[in-house]
Amino acid sequence: MIRVLVVTSVLCVLAAGCKDGSPSAQAPTSSSSGAYDDRLPSPESFAAQYPAFDSYWYQGRAELTRYALRQARYGEQHDGEAVLVFVTEDFLPGRQVKKEHGDAPDAVSVLKLNAYRRFYTGIYPYTLMTSSFTPALAPRGPTLKLSSSIQEWCGHVYTQINRREDGLHAVSHSYFQDDADHKTVLPTARLEDGIWAQIRIDPSAIPSGQQELIPALDYIRMRHKALRAYPAEVLRKSEVKTDLVDHPVAAVQVKYPALGRDLTIYYEPKFPHVIQAWEENVGPQRTTAVRSRAIIDDYWKHNSADDSWYREALGLTY
Repeated sequence: MIRVLVVTSVLCVLAAGCKDGSPSAQAPTSSSSGAYDDRLPSPESFAAQYPAFDSYWYQGRAELTRYALRQARYGEQHDGEAVLVFVTEDFLPGRQVKKEHGDAPDAVSVLKLNAYRRFYTGIYPYTLMTSSFTPALAPRGPTLKLSSSIQEWCGHVYTQINRREDGLHAVSHSYFQDDADHKTVLPTARLEDGIWAQIRIDPSAIPSGQQELIPALDYIRMRHKALRAYPAEVLRKSEVKTDLVDHPVAAVQVKYPALGRDLTIYYEPKFPHVIQAWEENVGPQRTTAVRSRAIIDDYWKHNSADDSWYREALGLTY
């Protein structure tokens, strides 16, 4: 069970003078899938057994989904993999951390997302992870906290955003001179990195239309953009056809005209709103991720050498 409260912040790192790009390549296609291992349920089979929000997300297990990644970086597309880990937990609103012990009547149940990506550029790897914490139960609200990091062989960067009453408290640390260490309080705004969990909670509640939005933290760092809100348009779509999924799906699209960037997240219209794929376009450069495997599991209990078959069940290669 989980209580949510803030999520803020964000991602980071990348060497100066980088050029992102992506020659067009045929992407793999996601399809509706059942269990990949008889010993582990898929989200689809689990939802058949637990068809309501409370029963699906409060079974003491997480949803883990692996995606085939084609990441735009340095003027090319690089193969890699992404994993989205969704799980509910109790969150302490004051300290904005997971509740692990003691009494906390003010704890909030949140849907936490750990969004992980790994890909190689030439000899060296990039590893990115952004964690978001979004209230899961009524009264719901915007994402409360983000924390994000990027590591590669030149160094690493860390950013965090906490939603407070007086605004978004942001702190970032970086190995690189121009980024260095910063603290600031930003005006209240919605967070792009929170949209992923909001799709899983209730996509119909995602505000659409023109609005101020803080872009994904990994984009901010890799493209060397200022950490602030930018004018954006959010569109909710149904019956969308894409080369990334083999059947019509729903989608949330975010467009930033001033940045020349758009993000589209493709998901199933029916609960539990499985995310099938996503794509990010920055000018002609395209990043795509397509669902390949998904399991429901209490993965934190499976940390022995004998548990390596779980990686195979999820299709992990890196």
